[in-house]
Amino acid sequence: MRFISFESDGRASWGRVEGEDIVDLGALNGASADLKAAIVEGKLDGISDAPRLKRASVRLLPVIPNPSKILCVGHNYESHRVETGRDKTKHPSIFTRFADTLISADDPIIRPKVSSDLDFEAELAVVIGKGGRNIPESEAMDHLAGFACFNDASLRDWQWHTRQFIPGKNFPGTAPFGPELVTLDEIDDLDRIEVKAVLNGEVMQSATLDHMLFPIPTIIAYVSTFTPLSPGDVIATGTPGGVGAKRTPPVWMKAGDVIEVHVSGVGSISSRIVDEA
Repeated sequence: MRFISFESDGRASWGRVEGEDIVDLGALNGASADLKAAIVEGKLDGISDAPRLKRASVRLLPVIPNPSKILCVGHNYESHRVETGRDKTKHPSIFTRFADTLISADDPIIRPKVSSDLDFEAELAVVIGKGGRNIPESEAMDHLAGFACFNDASLRDWQWHTRQFIPGKNFPGTAPFGPELVTLDEIDDLDRIEVKAVLNGEVMQSATLDHMLFPIPTIIAYVSTFTPLSPGDVIATGTPGGVGAKRTPPVWMKAGDVIEVHVSGVGSISSRIVDEA
């Protein structure tokens, strides 16, 4: 199944995607307040009788608009580790994003006034469906609600002010997330999912999940050891090699550029770059 969060006539809602239609599950009496709440309350399955809207008539929101936590994995593909010159490690590199950086698959990415070093990072995001602490790797996939596309767009100069990534990863309007939450039953072979970035029609990044240094169950087990995971939490699982910062010369996104994130079997995001007003 596939779910989205959206606005229609000024009303925020959520629903199930069926072709070109949206089953507006948020319009039902007693409905969960939003998609995160529906995950918490276990209400994603079994509801079919609800008003329908045309997908083209709604405005998308970040697929989980209000996650309590957004955790990101750095240097999680061998190609990206090599291009950044990072040493191999025994543990995932984890940093955080804030929920107010999220935008929808329809929104532009905002290049701030204070930097022109705006880079792209195509990623697969996982959304937690069942919370837990100290989750074993063998049980980790049972804790997932599903997958979505993510672009961890980064202001590299701010990221590199110190060894801490957080400033460069948390400018407003820099994290497209969506368009859909895709449940696990939609995916045939997780390892063969391809994550790809296309800038102005040119493929810049491409790798399949079997090139991850730390696969999804390992990430969930590791993260849940130091922080409890809750339904609706988001983990961005890392980006392949090919980022703009490591090209010669560097490739920075500028106003008018279009960056696409494609995750096979999951979806696509196409974001235009605009300068901060």
